[in-house]
Amino acid sequence: MRILNFGSLNIDYVYSVDSIVKPGETLRAKDRQVFCGGKGLNQSIALAHAEAEVYHAGIIGQDGTMLLDALRGAGVNTDLIKMVEGDSSHTVIQVDSSGQNSILFFADDNLDVTGDFIQEVIGQFNQGEYLLLQNEVANTSLIMEKAHKQGMKIVFNPSPIQEEVKHYPLHLVDVFLVNEIEGSMLSDLSEPDEILSALMEKYQNAHIVLTLGEQGALYGHRGERIFQPAYPAKAVDTTAAGDTFTGFFLAAYLKGSAVKDALELAAKASAISVSRKGAAPSIPKLSEIV
Repeated sequence: MRILNFGSLNIDYVYSVDSIVKPGETLRAKDRQVFCGGKGLNQSIALAHAEAEVYHAGIIGQDGTMLLDALRGAGVNTDLIKMVEGDSSHTVIQVDSSGQNSILFFADDNLDVTGDFIQEVIGQFNQGEYLLLQNEVANTSLIMEKAHKQGMKIVFNPSPIQEEVKHYPLHLVDVFLVNEIEGSMLSDLSEPDEILSALMEKYQNAHIVLTLGEQGALYGHRGERIFQPAYPAKAVDTTAAGDTFTGFFLAAYLKGSAVKDALELAAKASAISVSRKGAAPSIPKLSEIV
């Protein structure tokens, strides 16, 4: 089963700090490292490391060769990535002594995904194949609509969440992967069980996965509910935890694994990722887990 991930590709500048910088404060960073990142790239690598057949579509600048190399090295098909003039999207990430992070994202014009490019990409996939989307590229609504018209199944991770997401054609989504903040915004509720119930009621045909960080994850679909506890881990960098969970869950789910088994695999992979530095480099391979 082929998976198209239409997503972002960023260069991450990661600074190690004692604490996240507050407004008006100046701190000296202890270290700086440069990694490949972007939720799209991270999730493609997670899918590939989980041994899924994944194709990545997106846009990079002329400095983006390292992004292509990272994807290809993981086994991701990069034929649908377009290089444009200028620099790639980038992030400035602070990681504190407890492993928590804050992220500043700059895209310039490199997320200008046009209708023609979308049609060119979607046209190469077939009915029943899967599309994975995040919320870091432009024209996400149009991508959803084109994919639905093509007969593709749509998986949506609305991260980073914004109010405009509520106006996307979310009724077309087959699988939602949301964290507590994203679920709260989509449901206007705050308690995890209430969030899950509201999303199940609102999107009755969709599979809902609600991740809760150290508290684990919840799954719901047509009256079925499953709780998956988190595996304990010493957090070094949580940047790619959610992306790792998404990739491993989706890969297992599409291979026909029971949802309970897919959730457990994703939880194990996510626990490993938070124990390592960086985004893409922290994502484990399936052979490390099973």
